[in-house]
Amino acid sequence: MSETAPSLSIGQVAERTGLSVHTLRFYEREGILADQVRRGAGGRRLYTEDDVGWLELCVILRASGMPLPAIREYTELVRQGEGNEEQRIALLRQHEARVHTQMSQLAQCLDLISFKVNVYEDILDHGYTDSECSPAPRPETRSTPGFGVE
Repeated sequence: MSETAPSLSIGQVAERTGLSVHTLRFYEREGILADQVRRGAGGRRLYTEDDVGWLELCVILRASGMPLPAIREYTELVRQGEGNEEQRIALLRQHEARVHTQMSQLAQCLDLISFKVNVYEDILDHGYTDSECSPAPRPETRSTPGFGVE
């Protein structure tokens, strides 16, 4: 963290990251920030561009489904500095595998949704009712439990 870097208020950081002030305070309490937040006159939090960059990374990790304990673990590894890169890679690879699984599941969901859209477009285009429309062959991606054609 550069001491000459301009300071940002919690409101400015909230605006830049899309996180609420409440979430920023929560992340600080939970040890999610890589650097300790400095305090200015009156105890107001002072953030740096490095803090904003770290928070943007955290936003992406959370959006991809990484649990807070895993983000906290990753943060702690970063705080420890060099020498634990293998642990960081292992943590990120685990999450990467979860994201790939999630993407595969979402692709199956999208296939089903697209199939249903096509069925209903065919009904509308040909003036059929639901009961008159013969069912189309089911795509191979229908093997996911819980996905019916209704």
